[in-house]
Amino acid sequence: MREKESLLEQWFRERRKVLVALSGGVDSCLVAYMARKYLGRDYAISVIGVSPSLKTKDYELAVDFCKQNDIKYIEVNPDEINDPNYASNPLNRCYFCKDNLYRSMHALRNVKFPGYLLLNGSNYSDFGDYRPGLKAAEENKAYSPLADCGFTKDEIRLLAKKYKLSVWDKPASPCLSSRFPYGEAITAEKLQMVEKAENLLNAHGFDEVRVRYINSVARIEVPVKLIAALETKFAEIEPDILSIGFFACEIDTEGLVSGKLNWVVNR
Repeated sequence: MREKESLLEQWFRERRKVLVALSGGVDSCLVAYMARKYLGRDYAISVIGVSPSLKTKDYELAVDFCKQNDIKYIEVNPDEINDPNYASNPLNRCYFCKDNLYRSMHALRNVKFPGYLLLNGSNYSDFGDYRPGLKAAEENKAYSPLADCGFTKDEIRLLAKKYKLSVWDKPASPCLSSRFPYGEAITAEKLQMVEKAENLLNAHGFDEVRVRYINSVARIEVPVKLIAALETKFAEIEPDILSIGFFACEIDTEGLVSGKLNWVVNR
């Protein structure tokens, strides 16, 4: 870890000025923090892409993280929801999502931050899954310091814990569009339904949860060890889920699996 941290410091020292795509997850927060640490406040600007696919909680966390760590931040609107290539939810939806974000960052850089490099929070572990967003990063010349220095997801959490970052143990929280099977059109209204349903389950004590939108049905995923607890509370939870606008509600007995809807691609 000491060797990798030294590599990360060297990586930043060689770049000088950066714009960090900040989503509120532990990966991008660590990049934002280390950029601020090594480059200084004026040369490490975080960029928060505010859109319907970003959970309100994650947006607020990203803003609070910047304030806690004296990080300059700017909000942009990637407006991917109005891109038919994204909204139609093809297999490479993530490509169009990230492409819109990076394009908005390019526009910001051209106006206010000439010469700044675009960074993201991608890490070495990401290369084991189907992630078309990586192609968008490559095409838009967005760099990945954690991946370049060989940091895995577990090592990122360890380094974030070392620096006492508030997000070090935050559960993974992919963008809300990942709750929709490919081919299911994505709208702001559907994204809001999913967010409300997940917030409701959070309020019932299920911190790590996914609500998949499957043909207007809310399919709830929680870790396997919590399925029994969810079943016990289901009669209480179901009416509230249905009141959000879902046609039906069910529990996924396989439990929470991050990236489950990518199985159609990976298999």
